[in-house]
Amino acid sequence: MRSYRDLFRTPEFTPFFLAASAQTVAQTMGGLALGTLVYRATESPLLSAVSMFGSSLVQVLGATFLLSAADRLPPRAALTALPLLFAAATAALALPGLPVWGLFVIVLAKGLAESVGGGVRWGLLNEILSKDGYLLGRSVFNMMSGLMQITGYATGGALVALLSPRLSLLAAAGLYGSAAVAVRLGLTRRPPRTTGRPSVQATWRANALLWSSPPRRQAYLALWIPNGLVVGCESLYVSYAPGSAGILFACAALGMLAGDVLVGRVLPPGPRSRLGFPLLLLLALPYVPFLLHPALPLAAAAVTLASVGFGASLVQQERLVALTPDDLTGHALGLHSAGMLTTQGVAAALAGSLAQLTSPAWAMTAMALGSAGVTLLLMGAAKREELKTVSR
Repeated sequence: MRSYRDLFRTPEFTPFFLAASAQTVAQTMGGLALGTLVYRATESPLLSAVSMFGSSLVQVLGATFLLSAADRLPPRAALTALPLLFAAATAALALPGLPVWGLFVIVLAKGLAESVGGGVRWGLLNEILSKDGYLLGRSVFNMMSGLMQITGYATGGALVALLSPRLSLLAAAGLYGSAAVAVRLGLTRRPPRTTGRPSVQATWRANALLWSSPPRRQAYLALWIPNGLVVGCESLYVSYAPGSAGILFACAALGMLAGDVLVGRVLPPGPRSRLGFPLLLLLALPYVPFLLHPALPLAAAAVTLASVGFGASLVQQERLVALTPDDLTGHALGLHSAGMLTTQGVAAALAGSLAQLTSPAWAMTAMALGSAGVTLLLMGAAKREELKTVSR
């Protein structure tokens, strides 16, 4: 599979893609609206950041106890039910008078369901396209994510500014419903990839097997930590620039789109495989000058440049898929998704706490330096592993 045209000629890819697009717009609109709603009510950078990314905090629970379901549920049924659940949860967040603690209960419950959804979704993509088309397909999904995030944040920002956060949440709930319809009508029924009932024991066994390989461990850590710490920077956009957060989010999505085009379509395999760690450094370093609180145009340019570095995840995902047995693909990709989102949620909470004690600008710089430091440590570990392999 060599071109985007080949992807969209593949049966079921287009409805699968459209459903994911609607869900991404819904998620970004809903997140911005909720973060704004909480910040207006509390004036707390911490609570605003956690409200936007708090569902990620419970992904680790899903990865620990529920992830075996990713390969044991019928994909079409699961991917139809989950957006309906998200629609109901998002509509509930718009209820007037709902206390802040009630908002967080809903956000965390939504996160538990999302931890399984990632494994089901990306495992199904691997079935629809097979391993030789996975990287190209995932790059298209990442590009779509960038475009739909731009759309979601621009639309959500306009709705929040002109109308209200609650109306933006209701619009997001409607989009989740449309995603469920697209999956139900556009995908065929498939059996689960693995037989047996989902269980905690099956989840633990698969996690232990995946984690037992040093190359897979390094791929997971590279996918989770540097990325997550930079998302901690993004979680502070609302408190850094309360009236212009939508612009910064849209610029971040634009940069991510450029990075995904570069890695997924432009670069040949050889150079691409060597750019994983340099792109992670690019992801972090443009945030360091935020300590000086640059003006909005400079901040937007830095955010756009930094987000090109998100293309590193494609390099690491390609490596992870190549290292994973076929019958564990959904579980492995679900573990990647759950671990990444958990790290992002923890980083958002950490960034919000630092901003509460200091300032959003100072906290963004600290998170960026932490991300760059972790990337350098992972580079050193990868080189040592490479030297061991050569010496054998």
